[in-house]
Amino acid sequence: METTHLPRTTVRFNTIAVDGLDIFYREAGNPAHPTLLLLHGFPTSSHMFRDLLPLLADRYHLVAPDLPGFGFSDAPSRTDFAYTFDHLAEVIEAFTEAVKLTRYALYVFDYGAPVGFRLALTHPERITALISQNGNAYKEGLHDGWHPIQKYWAQPTPENREALREMLTPEATRWQYTYGVTNPSQIAPEAPALDNALLARPGNDEIQLDLYGDYQHNVALYPRFQEYFRTYHPPMLAVWGEHDPFFRPIGAEAYRRDNPTAEVHLLDTGHFALETHATEIADLIRDFLARVL
Repeated sequence: METTHLPRTTVRFNTIAVDGLDIFYREAGNPAHPTLLLLHGFPTSSHMFRDLLPLLADRYHLVAPDLPGFGFSDAPSRTDFAYTFDHLAEVIEAFTEAVKLTRYALYVFDYGAPVGFRLALTHPERITALISQNGNAYKEGLHDGWHPIQKYWAQPTPENREALREMLTPEATRWQYTYGVTNPSQIAPEAPALDNALLARPGNDEIQLDLYGDYQHNVALYPRFQEYFRTYHPPMLAVWGEHDPFFRPIGAEAYRRDNPTAEVHLLDTGHFALETHATEIADLIRDFLARVL
């Protein structure tokens, strides 16, 4: 029987068993090409990379998993799985080994940043480059949108936890997508709709509240992330939606303090910059990786 070869721009949708969990991931490009591991944030999934993957797949091998509790990966009960960023990073490290990624550039966004930077701390020899799209590693990068969560860190009372549920509503998700966007008609409605449908799964609200609480441990690790940047000077590209209500542009500029060769580009958009600027971000990535890999 003749084998049909997929075009290199075809995105494949796969699931693999990792530590007893089914981890869903999107994959594109030729595995013989340099690999880019893409890690999503809250409240989205690898779906956020749907426009970017085909734009890079001719030259790079792209792998974008859904974190446990997100997207189409398993979301075990919080009584059976500790939803901490340390644990998410352990699962994603095991995922990279399961799909045989030994060297890769990292694209990190939002929650993907503390997960990805933990991978870099554990295995710096595996990281060929870093691309941070609104992925923060500096206290000054935290915007006012973090105040309710920071209040919960300082006073982890049931009342303060309950107050954070407002951030899990369909209205809040839509706001995250549209805030700071000049033309909200550019936002595909299926993106926040998918996020909201997955947030509405029984028990997922408590999972997300656990992660809100645990995020304080990411902030505590910022000095170690910064030490990694200073010690290893990985090629770094920061591409930032400058109107992000959660991560200030100064968080992008701060990378240069510890990694002077870091390249910083601010885009006239919000938190989910790929929704409006996928082509521009793809062009920046292609130029950057062509020079540093």
